[in-house]
Amino acid sequence: MSDKHSHAVPANKNETTLWIALALTSTFLVAEVIAGVLLNSLALLADAAHMFTDAAALAVSLAAVRFGRRAADSRRTYGYYRFEILAAAFNALLLFAVALYILYEAWQRFNSPAEVQPTGMLVVAVLGLLINLISMWLLSGGKDESLNLKGAYLEVWSDMLGSLGVIAAAILIRYTGWAWVDTVVAVGIGLWVLPRTWILLKDTLNILLEGVPEGIELAKIEQTLRACVGVTDLHDLHIWSLTSGKHSLTSHIVYDRTTVDADKLLVSLRALLSRDFGIHHVTLQLESTPCDEADASHTYQPAVPLVS
Repeated sequence: MSDKHSHAVPANKNETTLWIALALTSTFLVAEVIAGVLLNSLALLADAAHMFTDAAALAVSLAAVRFGRRAADSRRTYGYYRFEILAAAFNALLLFAVALYILYEAWQRFNSPAEVQPTGMLVVAVLGLLINLISMWLLSGGKDESLNLKGAYLEVWSDMLGSLGVIAAAILIRYTGWAWVDTVVAVGIGLWVLPRTWILLKDTLNILLEGVPEGIELAKIEQTLRACVGVTDLHDLHIWSLTSGKHSLTSHIVYDRTTVDADKLLVSLRALLSRDFGIHHVTLQLESTPCDEADASHTYQPAVPLVS
C-alpha cells in the first residue's frame, strides 16, 4: 500500500539565473587559467581550480533542472533524478585530481621558486572577485527556495574567499618581493578544496549505495513507528535518497486489526513521517501476520554461497 505521489519536477524559474552565472564563471575560468600561465602565478591557477568547482556546481544544478523535467517511463520509473548524483560524483573525482596537481606543483615551486608578476596577478584576482560578487547576487534571490541554487551559491561564496586570498598575495608580493607567498596561497586554496571535495564524493557515494540519508536516524524512525497505536511490529525498513533532498521510505508494518483500521493507520503513519521526518515518498505494506510466519519469501534474504 502506498501514498499517492508524483515524481514530476515543477518548472524551475531559476534556470536563466543559472545560465548567466555559469556563462560568467566559465568565461572567467578560462581567462584565469591563461593569466595564471602567462603571469607564472600558481595562486591564480589554484583559484581557477577552485572556480572550476563553481562552474561544475552550476552545471550540475542546471543539468539537474533540465534532465529532471523528463518524465518517468517504463525503463526509468524514477525519472532522471540520479543524473545530478552521477555528475556530482564525476566532478568530485576530477576536482581531487586538480587539487592534488596544485599541491604537487606547489611542492616543486618551494624547491625552485618562480618569478611572479604581482600587478597582472592583482588585476586578474580583482576581476575574479567581481565575477564572484555578481554571481552571488544573481543566485541569492533563489537560494532559499532551491537546494540546487543554495549549493551553487555556497560554492561561489567560498570561491570569493579564494579570490581575496590571491589579492592579498599579489599585494604582499608587490610591496615585499616575497614570491613564496604565491605558493603558500596556492597550497591554502588546494587544502581548502580537498576536504570539501571529499565531503561531496562521500555524500554522492552514500546516495548511489542507497544508504540512509545524512541527518536521518533510522533507529529513531523505527522507534517512532513502533510507538504508534495499533502497530505490533515492523521489518524491512529501508530509507534512501533518489537525489539530494528527495528521500524515500519503505517498510512492512505488522498491525493489530482488532484495535485499528488499516486505512486510518496508513494515513496516520504517512502524516507522521511527513511531519516529523520530512519523508513524503512512503510505501508501507500493512500485514496482520508477520512475513516470517506467512511466507519467508516476502523478506529480503541475501544469497548464501553453496559449500562444495
